Amino acid sequence: MRIRILLVAVLGVFASMASLVHAAEQTKISVVVKTQSGRPVDRASVIIRCVDRKLAKLGKHDCPAYELRTNEQGKAVMPPIPQGKIRIQVIAKGYQTYGKDYEINEDEKTLEVTVNPPQQQYSAHQ
Repeated sequence: MRIRILLVAVLGVFASMASLVHAAEQTKISVVVKTQSGRPVDRASVIIRCVDRKLAKLGKHDCPAYELRTNEQGKAVMPPIPQGKIRIQVIAKGYQTYGKDYEINEDEKTLEVTVNPPQQQYSAHQ
């Protein structure tokens, strides 16, 4: 009986330590979307997905995908997510879609994204 109690206590300590380690690996990401001239882009969709993440318990991801819109200053602030490789996609009306992968290892990170105006369509049949 004492062994069971001791085993449960040890497992409880390890579980609490694992949650502390997981909390320490969180990062807060801000994305600022601007035009080539430096003007902020409001109402742009900012999508963040974690890359190379494994499934956690019961088929759920430890890092869900987020989709937010930028404010009038062109800024979108994400809730804390686990550090590692992330993919950012920005979709704004009247601009080319932006996408890039980033490796995030800091506790707090601000990423500046510059969106380009649309280009003419290209056809291989001319």
